[in-house]
Amino acid sequence: MPFMPVKFDLPKRVKLAQGLWMLYWFSVMVGILIFSLGIFFKIELRKRSEMMDNNESHLVPNLLILMGIVACGINAFGGKVCHDSLDPIKFAKWKPMLKPYLLMCCGFNALLLLTALLCFLMQFAVYLTLAEGLKNSIKFYKDTDTPGRCFMKRTLDMTQIEFRCCGNNNYRDWFEVQWISNRYLDMSNDEVKDRVLSNVEQKFLMDSVPFSCCNPGSPRPCIQHHLTNNSAHYDYDHRTEELNIWTRGCREALFAYYSSMMNSIGALVIATIILESVDMAGLKYLSTALETMSDPENPECESEGWLLEKGVKETFTETLSKLKLGGKSNQVEEGGEAPEAAT
Repeated sequence: MPFMPVKFDLPKRVKLAQGLWMLYWFSVMVGILIFSLGIFFKIELRKRSEMMDNNESHLVPNLLILMGIVACGINAFGGKVCHDSLDPIKFAKWKPMLKPYLLMCCGFNALLLLTALLCFLMQFAVYLTLAEGLKNSIKFYKDTDTPGRCFMKRTLDMTQIEFRCCGNNNYRDWFEVQWISNRYLDMSNDEVKDRVLSNVEQKFLMDSVPFSCCNPGSPRPCIQHHLTNNSAHYDYDHRTEELNIWTRGCREALFAYYSSMMNSIGALVIATIILESVDMAGLKYLSTALETMSDPENPECESEGWLLEKGVKETFTETLSKLKLGGKSNQVEEGGEAPEAAT
């Protein structure tokens, strides 16, 4: 007994073929979108590669690019089959390819599922990479003359302005590093000299942040130096007053940006799996409806389409027995080769 059988006449077959043709070409558009999102995601990772110590993983964007290309090819082929399905002569050349094609579509759906899972699971890796990378970026902020780090200051400043964040965890991260290069420090100044000598590591540390941490929406002129010294500013208390710098850490801001992107892409890939499954089911109905026509020379005759030739249980049992039989035949072949080698 076939699984989910449906009766078809000529108008139903025509409507199914036309609907599937449109659905397949819509799937091609979705494939182009997945490809474009993979390129976009890769560019976004490359743009901030410095702040991830160049250790960011490109597995997800590369998979998205590959899945987008494959989706375009698979669905374009399916659309062509549906277009030719109502012409018996044209459909005859596609008929032997349908079973391998549907198996390939199943494998493609499995890869799409893997891609969707990686979109969700790889977020933790992005978080760890950002945490370590931003920590080092702040440390190397001052090294504008060091080869390989010349643009670190610009990259970090632009990130803090764009994402409205400051530091790694928060603005206090800047208090723990010397972010002003020695070439811009007047070592003849007693205050500068005392601050450097008072530090064990001979670093010029201060309770200040770069200008890029300033919040332009604040009505008060930006206070970026002596943030914890209330006496240095008029009518100011850093413990109670809302600071006019960004208090959100860049790790949190960047992770929220990348995780929302990966969640959206993952949801799109899951929707694509559903769409591909509908395409496969429709094509299976169309191909079986054309194969079971009582009179192939009479296009008006009725036919029956189904998803599986037998029930789910019977199909599963038959597939399992075929796999076992295939495994046994391989063992027999290996056993036959061993005595020959011995002789």
